[in-house]
Amino acid sequence: MSEKAIKFLKKDPKLAKIIHQVGKYEISLVKNPYRSLIDAIITQQLSGAAAASISKKFQKLYQRYPRPIDVITTSDSKLRSAGLSKMKVAYIKDLSEKIQSKKLRINSLKDRSDEEIITHLTQVKGIGRWTAEMFLIFSLGRLDVLPVGDLGLKKGIQRLYSMLDLPEKEEIEEIAEKWRPYRTVATWYIWKSLNQFERIG
Repeated sequence: MSEKAIKFLKKDPKLAKIIHQVGKYEISLVKNPYRSLIDAIITQQLSGAAAASISKKFQKLYQRYPRPIDVITTSDSKLRSAGLSKMKVAYIKDLSEKIQSKKLRINSLKDRSDEEIITHLTQVKGIGRWTAEMFLIFSLGRLDVLPVGDLGLKKGIQRLYSMLDLPEKEEIEEIAEKWRPYRTVATWYIWKSLNQFERIG
């Protein structure tokens, strides 16, 4: 599937250049949907390195990756010791409680459309559209997600098109229309190109 997507996206000259620079498309999917959602919450407004550090400390609080009931019964202070903010502790607890009570049925999400999944997930405190979109990309492997609110995507498009300001939602959607139905893949390449540029810069 990725080869088909890359062949399609190379029709865009600007994206073709990035694809050539970055190389193979590789996304590591997190198969545990609960873990994927916790990772997405932890990642909010943090650099990749900071989020990875907190995720690691969070996991070390438990013998194995926790179940929702394990998190519910963990004190807030213990969760805070992993580097989680008070707000993120509340979000992770709310997620865990909604899964435990079966109000949120994460194991059946894969059978739903992208928009249905976003609507279902955003009932959890702290899970907005961006977090739900990260779940679609990194847990379910959906290929046509365009996270228009993502700062990395905005910065990447700004650089790619030599814009003076960060693009607005409508501008991103218009540019990305030619990438459909592989907007996730295009987004990933733009993220990677931005990472390479920032490392060189």
